[in-house]
Amino acid sequence: MIWRKKSVYPHGTGVGLVTLFSYHSGNTVWHTLDVRCKCLLVCLLSLAVLKTGLPGNILCLCVLMVILKTLGLGPARLLTQLKTFLLFLILIFFCRWAGTPGDSMVTLYGFSLTRQGFTSGSLVSLRFLEVMLLGLMLTATTRSMEIKAAVQWFFKPVPFIPEKRVAIMAGLALKFMPLILDNAREVTYAVNARCGNLRKNPLQRLINLSWPLLKKTFQSADDLSLAMQARCYSENRTDPQFSPNGKEGWIVGLTLIFSAGMLLIG
Repeated sequence: MIWRKKSVYPHGTGVGLVTLFSYHSGNTVWHTLDVRCKCLLVCLLSLAVLKTGLPGNILCLCVLMVILKTLGLGPARLLTQLKTFLLFLILIFFCRWAGTPGDSMVTLYGFSLTRQGFTSGSLVSLRFLEVMLLGLMLTATTRSMEIKAAVQWFFKPVPFIPEKRVAIMAGLALKFMPLILDNAREVTYAVNARCGNLRKNPLQRLINLSWPLLKKTFQSADDLSLAMQARCYSENRTDPQFSPNGKEGWIVGLTLIFSAGMLLIG
């Protein structure tokens, strides 16, 4: 196969590198919040999502969708670019619906679909979706270098952990996520152009997609490693500077109130 050569840096100007998990510039309150505050908010809401029931999760999902709409990530775009993840959630939902014992609603091919399974499947799927959307909000409103700085700041007081090395690994992982998604799209187009999607063997179709994708990903990682070595990159760099906007206090307070309300509703 012939591949189009592009930069290994996901923040470059190559066509198609901007994905949902890339940074989207803006001047909203979410963009200007201190990155440490945003990480704290994600942790608080994730814990609340995991502890509350179905009504609280539905409320949280509605609020998250409104916030994502203000960031330019409306439902239509989410459905378009998260089709695979949504199919995964649907699979989880039906597995829980068919595998949880309880009061039967419908019986299909020997499987009893229960009311308890329906509630459990809906709750688990919503939790997965909301945690993913929280991570999406963080990556869409925060540059990877800022997240790297926050990781270094959080791990600095922890003994026996090289916080700078951990921060570099986190930053590189975030930079490579859009690149991997873009590579997967390119491989899919290349395989479909060669009628690879018409193969009847699903295992062969999976191999045709996964092997070139793994090869391109490892090649990009190797190129980036060589580029960093050629530039004498070192983890001992100037400590990052944070720029709070002054609204962090009341936003954290509102998040705590909202999380408590979710738990009460649940």
